[in-house]
Order: sequence, then structure tokens, then C-alpha cells
Amino acid sequence: MIVLNFEELELNSKSIWQLVGEEEHREIYAYGDRYKNFLDNAKTEREACKFIIAEAVKNGFVSFEEAIKGKIKQGDKIYLNNKNKSAVLFVMGEDLTEGMRIVGSHIDCPRLDIKQRPLYEDLEMAFLKTHYYGGIKKYQWPTIPLALHGYVVNSNGESFDIRIGENEDDPVFYINDLLPHLGADQNKKVLGEAIPGESLNIVVGHSSYGIKEDKNPIKKAVLKYLNENYGIVEEDFMVAEFEVVPATKARDVGFDRAMIAAHGHDDRICSYANLEAILKTENPKITAVGLFVDKEEIGSVGNSSMSAKFFENAVAEILATGENYSDILVRRAMANSKVLSADVTAALDPDFKEVMDSKNAAVVGYGIAMSKYTGARGKSGCNDANSEFLVELRDIFKRDNVIWQTGELGKVDQGGGGTIAYILAEYGAEVVDMGTAMLSMHAPVELASKADAYMTFKAYKSFLK
Repeated sequence: MIVLNFEELELNSKSIWQLVGEEEHREIYAYGDRYKNFLDNAKTEREACKFIIAEAVKNGFVSFEEAIKGKIKQGDKIYLNNKNKSAVLFVMGEDLTEGMRIVGSHIDCPRLDIKQRPLYEDLEMAFLKTHYYGGIKKYQWPTIPLALHGYVVNSNGESFDIRIGENEDDPVFYINDLLPHLGADQNKKVLGEAIPGESLNIVVGHSSYGIKEDKNPIKKAVLKYLNENYGIVEEDFMVAEFEVVPATKARDVGFDRAMIAAHGHDDRICSYANLEAILKTENPKITAVGLFVDKEEIGSVGNSSMSAKFFENAVAEILATGENYSDILVRRAMANSKVLSADVTAALDPDFKEVMDSKNAAVVGYGIAMSKYTGARGKSGCNDANSEFLVELRDIFKRDNVIWQTGELGKVDQGGGGTIAYILAEYGAEVVDMGTAMLSMHAPVELASKADAYMTFKAYKSFLK
């Protein structure tokens, strides 16, 4: 028997900043700059999907429709665009039925969506009504500059991507709040009720200059602007998709610029790591897959979500290009797969320690976080990963010097949450949640460590290869 000393017996975690060398320290900051560019150019799921596919094409990926016309072989790079809101990138291995190594992230974020009949005028202002998307704290959205992103098809059949509020010379939009001088009754309410969802209406106009109509002249002025600039009329709102997001760029935080404040770290910090990792994967023995899905924030429902069968169907189509196709080959490929559910987790916040088990919570700067299980209360609704798979991951990370930690989403009975992990586990695949620990999750602007962002990429790259 080998007798170990106490340093070898105990787990002694250290910050990434204390463990990396000069070269990797530089790469952390370089990676952070690339990630910020993604954040600024991918503020909606449509924009993220477009960015991901454009990068894939630059790196030699061909469309799924083109690929399945011929014989698919090891090393082939294939992308699938699903509804312009989710995407899959394949780097083909030797035998798909032996399974895949999958990193699955989501590209939707909490936000405000514009209703179908949103435009109205009241007290010399024009507004758009919204319906919030995902788990937000409603009180965080008033009084901050907002941007409007949308996709609309006008009556002439012309489609437009609209993006207003992101450039320095753009106007921004705004949600009003009650002044504190008259806020006595509001202050007595619990936070979740102080700002009703129906009051999250954005100011979009004030001037009626040049409009001679007596009824709703400001609303008409807004419609005139939209028609002159985009060729749209009020009816087009009924079939359009508009999203409201903070009108802020991703910004470095701290004297050392070691953190990033931005909208959408959840889950674009994992999605960008997923993208860079799959783009750097060449000729794997086991097929490597980068999954980028929509609608996770509202329960993974709908035809662009992980619950849709588009990924399973894509695997079936690829297998059908070979010989002796049958459904059992698809089930075999899915069941033999190993998956990192790439979603963020909560980091221990020094101002809110009471909601976390500090012995088991993730800490910013200590690397990508493994969450063996999520769920709520008695692990309700969670995927509880198998030890055999976790051991395999530990060995991979040791091999490639990936700095990692474990984490939980709060104390037992404190709350909880879920990811896409359970959906892929239903096929029999080995799945574990593995993502970046971050602060202020689901706030309009969230906070994350550049070191953790980089280590998330490094972990996914090691896993896929």
C-alpha cells in the first residue's frame, strides 16, 4: 500500500489565475475579446444562429442538405440550420452508430418580447407592449436603455432584420418607473409584484410634429417612420418577431479587466465555447457534435428546442446515406453517445451566501463547473449523472490540464432549475451538466470571469477530441 501525505489526500483547489502560465494568461484575454464580439453580434437566438453558421462556413462546414446528397465520411464537417433559431455542427468520425461526443448549449436568453398588437398612444407618448420571456426579475428592466431587435416580413414579401439601439447614434427605448416620492404603496409590495408584467411597456415615440390627425398622432408618427424606413405597416406586427434587450455592449469589469459584464452570458458563454471547440475539432474517431438550441429558458418546448426531433432526424438522415439503414442504427447512435449539457450555473455571491451551500457551490475563477444533478427539492426533474461517466471526464481534464470544479444550484430546498440534460438522457446517452459559474444570472446584464469562460472552451475542446 502506498502511503500518501495530507497534501495528496485532500482536495486543494486554486484559482485559475494562480495556476496558468504567461502564455495561457494572454490567451484568456484574447479569448475574452473574441467572446465579447460574439455577445455584441448575437443578442437574439436568430442572430446567434446566423453568427454560428457563418463561422462554420468560414471553417469548411457544408450544409446538411448538400452533405446528404453524397457519401459522408470521417472528417466531413456538416452544419444544420433549424428554423434560423437553432443549429447543429457535425464533425464526422468513423462509425456514427458507436455514438457521438455532444456538447449541447442554448442560444436563447431571458428578454422582453413584443406583443402581436403592441403599438398604442397614451399621454403624449407612444408605447410598445411586451410579454417577458423566461425567468426575469421584472423590477430590473425599467429605467435602463433598451434596444429593439426583430425579424419582419412586410406585405410585399420583403424580409428585414431590424436592430435599433446598438449603435452610438441610434435611439434607445425605455420603460418608466414610479418616482420614490410617490412610491410608498409600491415599496410595501414584494419585489416580484412591485412591477407588474403588463406595465413593462417601452417608450418608442413622443413627437406628433407634421401629423395633422387628431386621433393618436404620435402612434401615427411612429407608423410613418416604420413605413418609410422598413416598408412595414401596423398589421406586420401581427406576424413579426421583435425582442427587447439591453442596449449595452459587453464590457470589461475591474481594474484588471478580468471579468465581463454583458447581456446573455446565460447561455452564450457556453455556446461560444461550444462553437470555438467544435471549429477546432479535426478528424475525430468518434463523431463530434456542437448543438445550439432555442427555447431552453421556457422549458425546451417548440420546434426549435431540444425537445423537437430535428437532431434525432438529422442523425437518421446521415445514417440513411450509408448501407442497410434501419431505425435501430439511430437508436444505437443516440444511446452510445456522451454529452456535456453546456449550461451555466450559479456562482457563490459574497453578498448572498445564505442561499448557497458554500462547501458545494462553484466559485468564480475556479474553472468550468460540473453539476452532477440539477432539479429542485429532492432532485425533482433532474438528470443525475453516472459516476462512470464523471470518472472518464476527470481523466480527460487531467490529461489536458483543464481546471474544473463542482457546483450546485443553491441549498437543498432553496430553489432549483433545469437544463436540456434530461432530454438527451432519455435516449440512454451519458449526460452531465458542465458549464460556467456566473453571477447575477437572468439579470439584464450578467457577470462572468474571463478565466472561467476560457476554461469552459478548453474543457469542451478536450471532450470533443
